[in-house]
Amino acid sequence: MRKLGAKLGVLLQVYYAYMLEYRAELILWVLSGLLPLLLLGVWMQAAATGKFPLTPVSFARYFLAAFLVRQLTVVWVAWEFEKEVVEGRLSPRLLQPLDPVWHHVTSHLAERLARAPFIAAVAGVCLLLYPQAAWLPTWSGALLGLVAVAWGFGLRFLIQHTFALVAFWTERASALEQFWFLIYLFFSGVSAPLEVFPDLVRAVVLWTPFPYLVYFPVALLLGLPVDLLQGFAVMGGWTGLFWLANRWVWRQGLKRYSGMGA
Repeated sequence: MRKLGAKLGVLLQVYYAYMLEYRAELILWVLSGLLPLLLLGVWMQAAATGKFPLTPVSFARYFLAAFLVRQLTVVWVAWEFEKEVVEGRLSPRLLQPLDPVWHHVTSHLAERLARAPFIAAVAGVCLLLYPQAAWLPTWSGALLGLVAVAWGFGLRFLIQHTFALVAFWTERASALEQFWFLIYLFFSGVSAPLEVFPDLVRAVVLWTPFPYLVYFPVALLLGLPVDLLQGFAVMGGWTGLFWLANRWVWRQGLKRYSGMGA
C-alpha cells in the first residue's frame, strides 16, 4: 500500500505539471461547464413570477453550488481510454506494475488542482452579479456534502470508465458516454433541481445514479431536505454494480486486446 501511495504521488505531481502547461485549455474546460450559471438567472426569474417550491434566492444558491459540484466531478476518461486503445498506447502501460486506470485517476485529480483558481474566479464573478447566491453551509452539511462530492466523482468516473472499456470491441465507445450524458443533463440536477420535477418522476429518478452525481451533493451542501440513508445506499448499490461490471469487462477486453495483437 505504501509503494502504491508513492507511485500515485509521483503520478499526481507529473500530471499536475502537465496540466499547468495547458492553462488556456483549462479555462475552456471551466467555461464549458457554465450551464448551471446560465440557468441561474432563468430560474430566478421564473421563481419570482410563478409558483415553485424554491425561492429565487434558493435557486441562485442551488445553481452556484451545482456549478461548483459539476466542476469537481467532471470526467473525460472515456475519450482518453478510447484513444489509448485505438492508437495502441495502452500496450506499454500494461507492462507497468500498476493498473493503467491509476494514470487516469491521478490526471483527473491533478486537473482539479490546476482548475481550482479558474473555478474560484468564475464563482467570484457570479457572486458579484448575484450576491444573494452566497451561503455558508453548516459543519455537518459541509462534511456530508464533501463526502458526497468525492463519492459522486468516484461513481461518475467508474461509470464512464466502464463505458470506455467497450473500446476493446468498437472504436466509438465514447458514443455510449455521449448518450448517457444527455440523460445526465436532465436528471442529475444540472438543468433543474429535483424539487421542480413531478412527484412520480422524482421518486423514480432517485433510484437511478444520476441525482447523486450533482443534485445530492448540492442538496447536502445547501441543507435541502434529502433522505441520507436512501441517498448513500443507492450510491453504494450503483458503485458496487458498476465496479463488478467494470472488472468483468476489463478482463474480457484484455483477452480480446491481446488476441488482436495490439
